[in-house]
Amino acid sequence: MNEPLEKPSKTQRKNQMIALQKMGEKLVSLSVGELQKIPLDSDLAEAIMHTKTLKGHEAIRRQMQYIGRLMRHTDPVPIQAALEAILLQSQQGKAHFHQIERWRDQLITEGDTQLQPFVEQFPHADVQHLRQLIRHAQQERLGATKELFRYLKEIISS
Repeated sequence: MNEPLEKPSKTQRKNQMIALQKMGEKLVSLSVGELQKIPLDSDLAEAIMHTKTLKGHEAIRRQMQYIGRLMRHTDPVPIQAALEAILLQSQQGKAHFHQIERWRDQLITEGDTQLQPFVEQFPHADVQHLRQLIRHAQQERLGATKELFRYLKEIISS
């Protein structure tokens, strides 16, 4: 005997709608390039792009509700998976950036004491060039800190 399927309660439906609307807010915050990586139907993609052009708070709020309503008719699983992949990639990029910043700051403040651990971790670095960049940054020459950062980024990323 088949038991009738239980309908979700009003609270469950409301929580699902709120979750979809929050996912829509995350989608709106993405860049156009990131949005293209997410499998969206044309109406939803158009609504998200339209939201980016709105200025008024109330207009944006109404558009977000509309996006939430559109999302109720789409499968959120592939959208959520693609969104999580983009957010993870963004977090990894930020962590990588902070790692480079930490190395730069340590090399400038502690000089040769931090140079040896850096070279051990990244043996393909040009030590002489690195020492020169550190010395220039310590003397606060114009653009030297940026140049050191760029070189560290090149070494750490390769």
